[in-house]
Amino acid sequence: MKAYYNETVETVRRDLNGEQDFLTNEEVKRRQEKFGFNELAEGKKKSGLQIFLEQYKDFLVLILIVSAVVSLFLGETESAAVILVVITMNAILGTVQTIKAENSLESLKQLAAPEAKVVRNGAVVRIPGREITVGDVVHL
Repeated sequence: MKAYYNETVETVRRDLNGEQDFLTNEEVKRRQEKFGFNELAEGKKKSGLQIFLEQYKDFLVLILIVSAVVSLFLGETESAAVILVVITMNAILGTVQTIKAENSLESLKQLAAPEAKVVRNGAVVRIPGREITVGDVVHL
């Protein structure tokens, strides 16, 4: 894509919109198909199992696992069992908290969807921010 920040307003407008001062609905649809919506790409969501297994990557948890294994070798099965139960409970709680936090973040994204004023078909209209496309004249 061309570096439009180095160009004059007239040059940018001519390159993107031709002689028009606004986009038509048909042109908007065509550009959204070509360039996509004005939004960041979402990363791949992790499964609950992946989140659960990540709870065991913490250094202190690894130390506790090693201490449980050492306890088993020393014949302290009761201590090893308690340590492993505590580690597992910690992993379950961490997984639940992480999933709740991700769901809350997704809800906040939906609530905070910004709107923009753009010129479409010769009139200033309010649209969701994700529908802004290349060549739109945005009113600030």
